Amino acid sequence: MTARVTVHRDYTISRIDDRIYSGFLEHLGRAIYSGIYEPGHPTADAQGFRGDVAELVRALQMPFIRYPGGNFVSSYNWEDGIGPRESRPTRLDLAWHTSESNAVGIHEFMDWCELVGTKPMLALNLGSRGLDEARNFVEYVNGPTGAYWGDLRKKNGRAEPWNCQLWCLGNEMDGPWQIGQKTAVEYGRVAGEVAKALRAFDKKLELVVCGSSKPDMPTYPEWERITLEHTYDTVDYLSLHMYSQNKAKNTAEYLALSSKLDTYIATIQSVINVVKANKRSKREVAICFDEWNVWYHSHEQDRSILEGMQGWPHAPRLLEDIYNFEDVLQVGLTLNTFIRRADVVKIACIAQIVNVIAPIMTEPGGPAWRQTTYWPFLLTSLYGRGTALQLAVDSPSYETEMAGEVPYLDVAGVLDQGEKVVTFFAVNRHPSKTLSVDLSLQGFGTTARVIDHQVIAHPDLHVVNSVERPNEVVPRPGQGAVVEDGIARVDLPPHSWQMLRVSV
Repeated sequence: MTARVTVHRDYTISRIDDRIYSGFLEHLGRAIYSGIYEPGHPTADAQGFRGDVAELVRALQMPFIRYPGGNFVSSYNWEDGIGPRESRPTRLDLAWHTSESNAVGIHEFMDWCELVGTKPMLALNLGSRGLDEARNFVEYVNGPTGAYWGDLRKKNGRAEPWNCQLWCLGNEMDGPWQIGQKTAVEYGRVAGEVAKALRAFDKKLELVVCGSSKPDMPTYPEWERITLEHTYDTVDYLSLHMYSQNKAKNTAEYLALSSKLDTYIATIQSVINVVKANKRSKREVAICFDEWNVWYHSHEQDRSILEGMQGWPHAPRLLEDIYNFEDVLQVGLTLNTFIRRADVVKIACIAQIVNVIAPIMTEPGGPAWRQTTYWPFLLTSLYGRGTALQLAVDSPSYETEMAGEVPYLDVAGVLDQGEKVVTFFAVNRHPSKTLSVDLSLQGFGTTARVIDHQVIAHPDLHVVNSVERPNEVVPRPGQGAVVEDGIARVDLPPHSWQMLRVSV
């Protein structure tokens, strides 16, 4: 099979916001305890943070990490995680039916962010709590000394404010599973008032309001419209969530889910534009896709904990999806979609980072290793920064029940002006045929040459990386990619992910 792609230097979509390569860390399962934090581990530092995990997270170069949830935040009292550890209460978490020791709170999380070279994106509890608790938390984190909350922060060991600029106004407030679920009108009113109060404290804060928790919600997309009617003038981003799953074991349909994701983004972009027009506003509200990933492998094994059959365990093994090679393709397709929608998607957070539906796994007291999905995220984060290019793609396609006609070739292109490099990220969805691709490079001059070519492929879709075999699925140097007469030529093996970098 053959496919053709045309790219021109001057035909661009948008500058890619580096924050689309952000992450998410929730007090859920082993994400915190025996994930990032394990005092006594052979690699732990003086604060108890695992050095092996910090090294793997640091390599991903995540600009921001969302914290502390997630569903967890909707019944979380942030005050429980400050002050001397011996005085912190243990609480029962209603979201995941577990107990929370609060050994890690806002101070520890901020220290960990500094350790791994990222910034915080903090979520406020608008489920069981409201405006006062939200503004107090913001003032504790960002306020000056000389006033109550700043002085309390100083008493707890931190005189200087952290100046966290990115704040989420609740989490998935449309969901019946959420503590403190609200209607769109109820939530819009609360979020609007909280946003107004936070603007009175600091006009430069960036605020994220909740959109639909998934595109299958019965209230979607009316929820977004109503919420934005109440908040458009005071917020900067609308939050969206979507998880991909292949319960039916149908790879062709599974790999078409990125078309559903693209439609989701396009629909909400239209809703934003309608509200903007109705309000005669000049403000720009963008999309913050702050939860996305593959999530379905662990559903059955999680059931007994989530239904309360094991009491209230502390940091149990929950949502520990073990990802296979097929999931590499799905993660690559999702990242390609965000690149192509760079004009409206400005923040995206893979959910999550360690142990809980995560690219990194650990064993208590033992090693940490990279799951299969670590690799497409790593390479796209490192080399997918710059300007998203418009691509004209001519590819053979196949018919799907969910998304209609879907091309076998999925490709995104990024121009790094400083390095003068065009990077292509490509997935071949075909199960058995190699796809020969011609990429016509127009407007780039005549000296183009291939400088890097990485391939992730495996004959077994269900193969995984494990503590015993951590490198079963890894990127390997590609072969045969060339540039001739302004055309880059590369072969994509069946069911493969590739990165091709061309110096221009």
